[in-house]
Amino acid sequence: MANSEVDQSRRRFLTTATAVVGAGGVAAVATPFLSSMAPSARALAAGAPVQYNVSKVEPGQLVRVMWRGKPVWVVNRTEQMLGDLPSMEANLKDPASDDTNMQPEYAKNGVRAREDKSAYLVLVGICTHLGCSPTFRPEVAPADLGADWKGGFYCACHGSRFDMAGRVYKNVPAGANLEVPPYYFMDDQTILIGESGGKA
Repeated sequence: MANSEVDQSRRRFLTTATAVVGAGGVAAVATPFLSSMAPSARALAAGAPVQYNVSKVEPGQLVRVMWRGKPVWVVNRTEQMLGDLPSMEANLKDPASDDTNMQPEYAKNGVRAREDKSAYLVLVGICTHLGCSPTFRPEVAPADLGADWKGGFYCACHGSRFDMAGRVYKNVPAGANLEVPPYYFMDDQTILIGESGGKA
């Protein structure tokens, strides 16, 4: 009788131990397999939103931030740059930003930015003609761009021009305004590029 009880206890112990070791083995084999199916850190970073501290951007300055493998420009526009925008409208193909594919709804305005932070312009820095990256030309009336130039972006590849809101000029190869990516201000100094959260 005692012998039978000892055998039962030993049998239960061995069964439990085997199950635990087996479960550990299955977990050890499954973990690398399941991990290999998850996106890599590089893939996550390629599509993930990007934070940037705009307090580092001086008035009149442009900085470049990479998002989804594209250059994104953040420009801290001066009062003069903003003030000159209405006078440019007669020279532009889409001054009212009617092409809704080129900006989120909250950026469909004369400054193409969130109203509460209108000094900051956020654009994908790729020309809408053939994908070159235009040059930031903030100076007014330079000899090579003419007396009506009040600052903006010039694409040297084929001569397309955009104003300080990224709106395309008439009679240039580019057919659309520069793209405004989704973005919002997480706080007074931090912009998140890649999401439209926050207040519209």
